[in-house]
Amino acid sequence: MKRLLLSLVAFSVAANGAPLKCDVGPVTKVFGAVPWLVYSCDDATSVVLVSAPGSPAAPYYFIFSLEGSSYKLRGEGTGPKAATDAALKDLQALVATDIAALRSATLAVKKP
Repeated sequence: MKRLLLSLVAFSVAANGAPLKCDVGPVTKVFGAVPWLVYSCDDATSVVLVSAPGSPAAPYYFIFSLEGSSYKLRGEGTGPKAATDAALKDLQALVATDIAALRSATLAVKKP
Protein backbone atom coordinates (compact mmCIF):
# COMPACT_ATOMS: atom_id res chain seq x y z
CA MET A 1 0.00 0.00 0.00
CA LYS A 2 2.69 2.50 1.03
CA ARG A 3 4.73 1.85 -2.12
CA LEU A 4 1.62 2.14 -4.25
CA LEU A 5 0.78 5.55 -2.84
CA LEU A 6 4.36 6.75 -3.17
CA SER A 7 4.37 5.63 -6.79
CA LEU A 8 1.12 7.49 -7.35
CA VAL A 9 2.71 10.59 -5.88
CA ALA A 10 5.74 10.13 -8.09
CA PHE A 11 3.64 10.22 -11.21
CA SER A 12 1.11 12.87 -10.30
CA VAL A 13 2.64 15.86 -8.56
CA ALA A 14 5.95 17.00 -9.97
CA ALA A 15 5.47 20.65 -10.87
CA ASN A 16 7.94 20.56 -13.78
CA GLY A 17 6.54 17.34 -15.25
CA ALA A 18 9.38 15.17 -13.98
CA PRO A 19 8.44 12.38 -11.56
CA LEU A 20 9.30 12.87 -7.91
CA LYS A 21 10.99 10.18 -5.86
CA CYS A 22 9.65 10.40 -2.30
CA ASP A 23 11.46 7.75 -0.29
CA VAL A 24 13.51 9.58 2.33
CA GLY A 25 12.32 8.64 5.81
CA PRO A 26 9.82 7.81 7.06
CA VAL A 27 9.09 9.42 10.38
CA THR A 28 5.74 8.92 12.05
CA LYS A 29 3.77 12.05 12.96
CA VAL A 30 0.22 12.48 14.18
CA PHE A 31 -2.19 14.82 12.40
CA GLY A 32 -5.92 14.75 12.95
CA ALA A 33 -5.36 12.27 15.80
CA VAL A 34 -4.11 9.57 13.40
CA PRO A 35 -0.55 8.49 12.48
CA TRP A 36 1.04 9.46 9.17
CA LEU A 37 4.31 8.31 7.61
CA VAL A 38 6.25 11.36 6.46
CA TYR A 39 8.69 11.17 3.55
CA SER A 40 10.80 13.76 1.74
CA CYS A 41 11.14 13.94 -2.02
CA ASP A 42 14.15 14.34 -4.26
CA ASP A 43 13.23 17.89 -5.33
CA ALA A 44 14.64 19.14 -1.97
CA THR A 45 11.35 20.78 -0.95
CA SER A 46 8.34 18.45 -1.20
CA VAL A 47 7.06 16.36 1.70
CA VAL A 48 4.58 13.48 1.45
CA LEU A 49 2.42 12.15 4.27
CA VAL A 50 1.03 8.65 3.74
CA SER A 51 -1.59 7.16 6.04
CA ALA A 52 0.15 4.65 8.31
CA PRO A 53 -0.75 0.95 8.03
CA GLY A 54 -3.97 0.32 9.93
CA SER A 55 -4.70 4.04 10.18
CA PRO A 56 -8.33 5.15 10.27
CA ALA A 57 -7.42 7.53 7.40
CA ALA A 58 -6.11 4.82 5.06
CA PRO A 59 -5.70 4.80 2.17
CA TYR A 60 -4.79 8.46 1.74
CA TYR A 61 -1.82 10.73 1.15
CA PHE A 62 -1.08 14.43 1.34
CA ILE A 63 1.76 16.28 -0.33
CA PHE A 64 3.25 19.68 0.39
CA SER A 65 4.93 21.08 -2.72
CA LEU A 66 6.69 24.41 -3.04
CA GLU A 67 5.12 26.49 -5.80
CA GLY A 68 6.71 29.87 -6.18
CA SER A 69 7.34 31.13 -2.68
CA SER A 70 4.64 29.18 -0.83
CA TYR A 71 3.68 25.60 -0.15
CA LYS A 72 0.59 24.07 -1.70
CA LEU A 73 -1.13 21.16 0.03
CA ARG A 74 -2.90 18.46 -1.93
CA GLY A 75 -4.43 15.17 -0.89
CA GLU A 76 -5.82 12.10 -2.56
CA GLY A 77 -7.23 8.74 -1.57
CA THR A 78 -10.33 6.96 -0.42
CA GLY A 79 -9.82 7.09 3.34
CA PRO A 80 -12.81 8.06 5.49
CA LYS A 81 -13.60 11.76 5.14
CA ALA A 82 -13.82 12.40 8.91
CA ALA A 83 -10.25 11.17 9.44
CA THR A 84 -8.76 12.88 6.40
CA ASP A 85 -10.57 16.17 7.07
CA ALA A 86 -9.21 16.23 10.64
CA ALA A 87 -5.68 15.72 9.32
CA LEU A 88 -6.25 18.34 6.62
CA LYS A 89 -7.23 20.89 9.26
CA ASP A 90 -4.02 20.25 11.21
CA LEU A 91 -1.87 20.30 8.06
CA GLN A 92 -3.37 23.56 6.83
CA ALA A 93 -2.15 25.20 10.03
CA LEU A 94 1.50 24.37 9.26
CA VAL A 95 3.81 27.13 8.06
CA ALA A 96 6.95 26.82 5.93
CA THR A 97 9.21 26.35 8.98
CA ASP A 98 7.00 23.47 10.18
CA ILE A 99 7.22 21.80 6.77
CA ALA A 100 11.00 22.30 6.76
CA ALA A 101 11.14 20.66 10.21
CA LEU A 102 9.21 17.66 8.87
CA ARG A 103 11.68 17.40 6.02
CA SER A 104 14.65 17.64 8.39
CA ALA A 105 13.21 14.85 10.51
CA THR A 106 12.99 12.56 7.48
CA LEU A 107 16.55 13.38 6.47
CA ALA A 108 17.75 12.31 9.92
CA VAL A 109 16.39 8.77 9.47
CA LYS A 110 19.19 6.24 9.00
CA LYS A 111 18.79 3.79 6.13
CA PRO A 112 19.07 0.11 7.18
